[in-house]
Amino acid sequence: MTRAPSRPIVVVGDALLDVDLVGTASRLTPDAPVPVVEDVETRERPGGAALAAVLAARSAGGREVVLITPLADDEGAARLRALLDGRVRLIEIPASSTTPVKQRIRVGDHSVARLDSGGAVATFGALPAAAATAIGDAAAVLVADYGRGTTSAPDVRAALSAASGPVVWDPHPRGAEPVPSARLVTPNGAEAARAAGLDVTGEGLAAVGARAQALIAHWGVGAVAITLGARGALLSYGEGAPMVVPATPVTGGDPCGAGDAFAAAVTVALAGGAVTGEAVTAAVAAAGTFVARGGATAWDAEPAVADPAPDTDAPGPAPRLAAVLDRVRAAGGTVVATGGCFDLLHAGHVATLQAARGLGDCLVVCINSDDSVRRLKGPTRPLVTAADRARVLEALEFVDAVVVFDEDTPAQVLEHVRPDVWAKGGDYAGADLPEAAVLQTWGGQAVVLPYLDGHSTTALVERSRVW
Repeated sequence: MTRAPSRPIVVVGDALLDVDLVGTASRLTPDAPVPVVEDVETRERPGGAALAAVLAARSAGGREVVLITPLADDEGAARLRALLDGRVRLIEIPASSTTPVKQRIRVGDHSVARLDSGGAVATFGALPAAAATAIGDAAAVLVADYGRGTTSAPDVRAALSAASGPVVWDPHPRGAEPVPSARLVTPNGAEAARAAGLDVTGEGLAAVGARAQALIAHWGVGAVAITLGARGALLSYGEGAPMVVPATPVTGGDPCGAGDAFAAAVTVALAGGAVTGEAVTAAVAAAGTFVARGGATAWDAEPAVADPAPDTDAPGPAPRLAAVLDRVRAAGGTVVATGGCFDLLHAGHVATLQAARGLGDCLVVCINSDDSVRRLKGPTRPLVTAADRARVLEALEFVDAVVVFDEDTPAQVLEHVRPDVWAKGGDYAGADLPEAAVLQTWGGQAVVLPYLDGHSTTALVERSRVW
C-alpha cells in the first residue's frame, strides 16, 4: 500500500471569490451600444490563493494541501468555505474586512465586463499558531500574493522566513516584496517590468533576462522565473545564461488563472524533490494544459497531469491528447487522426501529415508501440523508440497530439479517440481500410490522401546499408 507523503504543501495568501455570470447576447440596448446579456447562469469558484491551493491539491499525489488566508464572517467567505470543503485544509486568519468578489460578465467564451467588490486591503488579526507550525513543517510553501496585505504582516513574514521547505513567491504589484529566503519568485512579464525599475525597453529575451537579474539582486532571492504567456517562461539565477522553457502552443482556451496554475505546479514539483529548472519546465507544461482545458472555469474538472512525454505504456488519451480533444469538441470542431509506425520520419510522412491536418481543426497521430512495430516489420525494427518517435512528431507544428498503441491495428485506440476523420496515405487508394468499419460506428469517415511517391522507411534503411 502506497502512503501519501506526510509533509504538506502550504499556500499562504489572499483568497478571493470569483463569479462568472455567463449568458447569451444577440442585440444591443436601445439607449447605448452595449450588449443585452440574457439567460445568465451563475458559476462560482475559488480565486486568488484559494484557486492556487485547489490546483496544487489536484496534482499533489495525495499530499495534503493547507491554505492559510484571512477570511471574514460574511456571505462571500461562507461561499468560499463551501467551495474549498473537502479539497484543502483551511487555516483561517480572522479578518474583519469584506471578502473580495470578482464577477466576470461573459458571453460564451468572452468577457464583457468585470465587477469587483470588497476592500483593496484586508484587516485581520495575528497569525494563528497552527498556521506558523504548518508553514514551518511544509514540504514547500507557495505565497499567492493578491495585494491585500497578507504578505506584509510581520508575523506572516517571520513564519515564511523560517520555513524549512522551499518557498515559491507569486508576487503582486500592490503586494510586499518576497522574503530573501524565497527559492523562486514567479512574476509575469508585466509585473517584472514594473518591479525591476530598470530603464530597459522591449519584450525581447535580452530585456526579460535583464529584469530577472535585476530582481534577483534587488530581492536577494534564489531565482526568478518570469512567465511570458504563450512564450513560456524565462528562469534566471542571476548569473550566467538564463534558461528559457518554451510553451506548447494552445489554440483558444481561457488564460484566466494560468499564473496560479504555473505557481501551484512549480510548488508541487519542488515539494517532490525536483530541482528548480525541472520544476519550471513541469509548470510551463501544466499551465498550458490548464489553459487548454478551459482555465479557471474548469477548476473542478478531473485532474490532468501535465507531462510533455507521450504515454507509451497503454493506449487511450494521454493528458495532452485529452486537452486537445476537449478544446476542439467544445468549439464544435473536427478531429482528424492518422496512424502508422513513423520509424524514420521522411518527406512522405510530412506531406501526409500536413494534408491530414488540413482536413480539420486538430491532428492526432496514433503510432505503433515498439512491440507492435517488431511484429509488423521484423526483429530489427523499430530503429527509433516509441517515446522518441512521439517526441519528433509532437514537435511538428501541424501535429496536435500523439498517442501510442500496442495492438497490430489502431482499432482499439480509435475507440478512445473517436475522430471525425481517419486519414491514410495514398498507397491505400482503392483498398478497404480496416479502420473504416470502426469509424462508421460513431459516424466518422475514413479517407485516403495523396501519397508522395518514392519515399519509404524501408527504402531509406536499404540505402543506408548500401552506403
